[in-house]
Amino acid sequence: MLRPPRPRTPALAPCVLCTLAALCAFGLSACANTIQHQPVAPSFLEPLVMQRAFPIYWLGGAFRRLPIIGVGRDPAGAYEIQYGNCTQGGENVCVTPLQIVTSPDNSFRPGGSIPQRHISVRGVPGTAAQGGTTIELSTGTVVVDIYADSPALARAAAREMVTINALQLPGEPLPRPLPNTGFAQKPLLSQQPPTPPLARVVSAD
Repeated sequence: MLRPPRPRTPALAPCVLCTLAALCAFGLSACANTIQHQPVAPSFLEPLVMQRAFPIYWLGGAFRRLPIIGVGRDPAGAYEIQYGNCTQGGENVCVTPLQIVTSPDNSFRPGGSIPQRHISVRGVPGTAAQGGTTIELSTGTVVVDIYADSPALARAAAREMVTINALQLPGEPLPRPLPNTGFAQKPLLSQQPPTPPLARVVSAD
């Protein structure tokens, strides 16, 4: 059953992401918070770059002159990256012109009862909703959701998004969607009991 689209999220602080030099296929840009632009160290990108469990999609340090203002990970494991200063809200609640969300739960399909149409982008199936400002794509083991303030911006993001933790060229075909990985059924690390220390073995002589 399709679920309704993910709502725009609050502004994430502190501002994170500018980019590591090794992945600068796009122009490097300073990060910004909801008040003023502030450059941050590229080392803040390392958790995303080092993620090996699943691919994470992004649009570079800036996209169409929209710098990254925030990045976060929700309890379900999805990574979200926000581009551009707030168009609505302020320091605590911020709706940005562009947001890209990578969910490792590939059984999650946004939509619900809202009107949507089936599309194909870079060789993979997807849906467009809310007049084309929301695009959802299934690729490999993940689902990527793009929320934009215009259909043109959403389409451009879908055409040019790449993985931050693996080499990929903008516009190249995306991996075909794989069967449900069961990610949602896997317990979070914080939900797993601690591993007891190994008992010390004492030999009897």
